[in-house]
Amino acid sequence: MKRHLVVAGLTGAALTLGGVIFVTASVRAAAGRLEHPVSAGAPAPATADHAEAPYCTPVFKQVLQRVLNACGLVGTQSRRGCQPSDVKSLASISGDDFNALFKPLADRGAIVLFDEGSEKLDPGALKLIEERWLDRRGARYFFIVARGSHTGTVQTNRALSHKRANSVLFHLSEVTHDPTLEKQVGLLWLGKEFAQLPTDYCRWANSRAAEPCNQEAVNRSAFISWVDCRL
Repeated sequence: MKRHLVVAGLTGAALTLGGVIFVTASVRAAAGRLEHPVSAGAPAPATADHAEAPYCTPVFKQVLQRVLNACGLVGTQSRRGCQPSDVKSLASISGDDFNALFKPLADRGAIVLFDEGSEKLDPGALKLIEERWLDRRGARYFFIVARGSHTGTVQTNRALSHKRANSVLFHLSEVTHDPTLEKQVGLLWLGKEFAQLPTDYCRWANSRAAEPCNQEAVNRSAFISWVDCRL
């Protein structure tokens, strides 16, 4: 009988000690989870990626800021858009260097092509504009950089490139009905005077992919793209 009592006492003590150890271990584990919420074996919670695109170099952002200031996208200016002389002075950059800044946007941007002497958007252009606009990815500014080819006078191409830029803007206005649209779109018209595109840009996504492309064709155009840089 005594032996049974001793065994029972020892068993009870062991259970009590085990309970104390278990509770202590549980408390320590809970404290560890509070101090280090994500364990080594658990997947980390999703976080927003605030990294800028690689093309957002200091030089690119400097030119971008100047364009935004001069083209009426920031501040209270009533002026809308930039013409060739504005871009030359505000960017303080050559045409080739200006184009080089946008080369990293090859996978982000696209080129809307026009007929000679025309600013009308064909079905392929309308589709491309809408696709690129919807591919925003949280960006703040959408750029439209229109040009004219070497055919025709400087004055004619300056006016024509302005009309081409406006054609893209007016279409976006019709499909989005966004009252803040003009504060999101950077409008530049370069005519044939500044930053003519080389044939390398024929390889970019464009609205007439099935048609032959040369330097004249690629400059009867409007380059469009969201820009992801933070200023």
